Amino acid sequence: MEDTFWIELVQQADYRFETHFDNPAVPALVTDEPAPLGRDQGPNPSRLLGTAVANCLSASLLFSMRKFKNTPDPIRAVATVRMVRNEQKRLRVGGMAVDLHLGVPASAIAMLERILAQFEDFCVVTQSVRQAFPVEVRVFDSEGVLLKQPEPA
Repeated sequence: MEDTFWIELVQQADYRFETHFDNPAVPALVTDEPAPLGRDQGPNPSRLLGTAVANCLSASLLFSMRKFKNTPDPIRAVATVRMVRNEQKRLRVGGMAVDLHLGVPASAIAMLERILAQFEDFCVVTQSVRQAFPVEVRVFDSEGVLLKQPEPA
């Protein structure tokens, strides 16, 4: 199965763009570069990439939880994006760490081990970018108990 979609960016001024999506129900999004290059009037592409990874992981975890009749809401995600310079001194995303926080304690979750073992496999964005850089994922319950941590490298 193959699917396509389109996104249109229209320059507003300098590095600020207005982004339009192929779904008219989705509002436009303003993107911009941080100062001094831009004016910080919206997220830049690296921040959008971090957002995409964290959102995809959150949605995959929510889907996996609901599949077993769990209600983990509200889920909160914190993504940390590590920027590095390559051999040519060009700035690149070198890795990400995403902490997912569930809204309930682990004891209230059915099939927790199975969910934690498989939810990342359903995240389209994370599995796609992992081919370019590492993404470490940790999951915590509402009491701050660490339920899942990255495998040692």
